[in-house]
Amino acid sequence: MLRALEIRDMLIIERLELEFQPGLNVLTGETGAGKSILLDSLGFVLGWRGRAELVRTGAEQGEVVAEFELPEGHAAWAVLEEAGLPASDELILRRVNTRDGRKTGWVNDRRVSGEVLRRLSETLVELHGQHDDRGLLDPRGHRSILDLYAGAGESLTEVRRRWRAVGTARKELETAQAALEAVQAEEEFLRHAVDELGKLDPQPGEETELDARRRMMQSAEKIRDDIAQASSALGYDGAEGAMANALRWLEGAADKAEGRLEAPIAALARAMAELDEAATGVADCLEALEFNPLELEEAEERLFAIRGLARKHQVMPDDLPGLAADLSEKLAALDAGEARIGDLRKAVDKAEAEYDAVASALTEMRRTAAGALDKAVAAELAPLKMERAVFQTAVTEATAGPDGRDMVAFTVATNPGAPAGPLNKIASGGELSRFLLALKVCLTEAQGRGATMIFDEIDRGVGGATADAVGRRLKALSEGGQVLVVTHSPQVAALGGHHWRVAKRVDGEVTLSEVVPLAEGEREDEIARMLSGDTVTKEARAAARALLKA
Repeated sequence: MLRALEIRDMLIIERLELEFQPGLNVLTGETGAGKSILLDSLGFVLGWRGRAELVRTGAEQGEVVAEFELPEGHAAWAVLEEAGLPASDELILRRVNTRDGRKTGWVNDRRVSGEVLRRLSETLVELHGQHDDRGLLDPRGHRSILDLYAGAGESLTEVRRRWRAVGTARKELETAQAALEAVQAEEEFLRHAVDELGKLDPQPGEETELDARRRMMQSAEKIRDDIAQASSALGYDGAEGAMANALRWLEGAADKAEGRLEAPIAALARAMAELDEAATGVADCLEALEFNPLELEEAEERLFAIRGLARKHQVMPDDLPGLAADLSEKLAALDAGEARIGDLRKAVDKAEAEYDAVASALTEMRRTAAGALDKAVAAELAPLKMERAVFQTAVTEATAGPDGRDMVAFTVATNPGAPAGPLNKIASGGELSRFLLALKVCLTEAQGRGATMIFDEIDRGVGGATADAVGRRLKALSEGGQVLVVTHSPQVAALGGHHWRVAKRVDGEVTLSEVVPLAEGEREDEIARMLSGDTVTKEARAAARALLKA
């Protein structure tokens, strides 16, 4: 509920402080007195987009402060929590507009963007009037209005969940199909490459090992003859035989040499042992150098095959095993792709069927609620002297989406036999006001009271008993809540629980607007003025008293 509104230096308002009350609050005054400026100022602090130039001439900045009372469970609490703002049962909005056009807003002394103010405003205030493009007259919002009336919140949530599931299933299918198509485009290459790699079967480190073996075998051909000659020189026909003969000859002469040959014989024996070790090592080397010439050819052929395949695939030789595994995996995915596509198509069909079921149930709920809403509005139109008018909620098929498969539009026919058409194109100004009021009464009964409702001259174009009926509907709407009405109708003004008069005054050469709360006696004067004009007659006063007592 709007508790207070403070305005400073906005348009023709220098300073204004208003304290509003629960129930029906009415604002009256002559045309041009500044009633619309109050709404412009309230819209400004709520973040609505409106006039560009709001600062009063001569002032550096304009400022509006609005104080709201938030009952427990009010929708604004969730907005405050989501925005990380402090919350209590008192909500204070403040917004400043500087001369150069900069706008700054605060919520409970925390600086916020205009978007946060607008989101809060959606929970705090409802504005209704002949130019109500924010609500009932906007065809894009009719489906949401009908859903609120139907209490379709849970069903709508389920439809949206199923729609997301459809989107997820379709996305998975599209991704899988794209992947399969990409693999299919290189199927021939994949099969050839996997076959080629499989036949060669390269192993990690094999290229290095083959290169070392090849180099060794190539070197063996060059050094083997020298090593063989050295082996022959060290053998029995060479050094070994000569040394053995020398040792045998020396040992035969040692007994007669009186010990002079013992040292040479020992040295020769040691030399024989070293010679044997050398000969054994040379023989081992010769044996190691023994290879089949075909082995060198085979090693070179495999080495060149591995290197050639690595160049072909632009990888290092040691990366070929990993490449083979990757290509084999792609080929396996290709072979299994059609089966997976089939499974994903089934998943899409299942998700779409589940969506169809809940969307159809929501459509039926909307059609049932549409019929109930039409009857409820018809019942409200009768007291408003429009008993012959027809209000109809059209529910037609639309493209499937997260909110179902329905398009909703409010249509009216103001005269019997006349074709029905859009609410904002068929009805005249006065008729439109009454349609809006009847519809709002029905919606309020269905969805409860939460926001402060503001009606801007919704009674324009009606008078007499019809204006009285409008006033009584507004009074009924205000019970248990808060309604603010800008009105030119004395019948409506008389039914208000709280009354303010908006007037202009001239201070020197400056025109200013002021708003004055009216006591009971003052209300009689104001209503009499509304009835008779500038000259208030006795008859007008008597009529005003009668209206106030009614």
